[in-house]
Amino acid sequence: MHPILQTNTANTVDELVVELLGMALKALGTMVTFVAAFVLLYYALKRVFKPRLRHVLESRGVNPTVLSLTMSVTEAAALLIAIAAASTIAEFGVVMSAFATLTGAVALAVGFAAQDIISNFVSGIFILRDEPFHVGDWIEWNDNEGVVRDVQLRTTKIETFDNEVITVPNSHLANNAVTNPVSNDTLRITFLFGIDYDDDIEHAKQVILEEARSTQGAVSDPSPVVRLTELGNSYVGLTGAVWIDDPTHSDYVKVRSDFVQAVKERFDAEGIDMPYPFTELTGEVSIAEPAAPTQRDATVND
Repeated sequence: MHPILQTNTANTVDELVVELLGMALKALGTMVTFVAAFVLLYYALKRVFKPRLRHVLESRGVNPTVLSLTMSVTEAAALLIAIAAASTIAEFGVVMSAFATLTGAVALAVGFAAQDIISNFVSGIFILRDEPFHVGDWIEWNDNEGVVRDVQLRTTKIETFDNEVITVPNSHLANNAVTNPVSNDTLRITFLFGIDYDDDIEHAKQVILEEARSTQGAVSDPSPVVRLTELGNSYVGLTGAVWIDDPTHSDYVKVRSDFVQAVKERFDAEGIDMPYPFTELTGEVSIAEPAAPTQRDATVND
């Protein structure tokens, strides 16, 4: 090879190596700048701004449900702001251009998942606006029940009475019927007592009323009531109702149990029967005599 061509080739290789090394160092510097800026900004927003915002909202007596959802939105916003600001500071577009394919794939995956995410997020907004329940409320839905512990951006955490935690997507609570027994200041407790058809109905009603008035935890206003509500196959149904103030699930269970037990014991003492369903079979069983052999059968046997 001619000496001049050899020298030019060596110079070209050296320049290419230097250029590649410079690009690698620049990319590394951009990445380091992005990570450092992201960590600092996200830490500042999450560890400084978020606690101060919580303190301000709590000092103004904001509803716990609103506070919980606001904190979830704030944390998500802090993440997005930190990523956007750090990308701007680090001029991250230079590095992102090398990952265009990866970015497209991620965008496609996010697009498929966005439907459920947006649905749950919008449902959380409706829960916040409609206020069907608050943090600390006892709710019932789809044959489930528990106490609301936290309302987040996409899900609501509910603690069951077996001390389990259920994470429920907000769309499930927004799109189905939710019962809130503690939304009002009082709650009615009812129970159907069955007495025998031969028992004195007025006497039984008086017994139920007396025990309802003496049940600890039941209030006098609204007053307890008893109504004849059912004529069953084997019993006359009397529904007794009492009310409790500032209802909770534990109060409901205790008062209902005490009320039912007191009435049962009083019925036993007063001789009032509480019949239970039973089936009585009547008739007779007969055994047919074996038929006498015919003349033909006798001939064959011979």
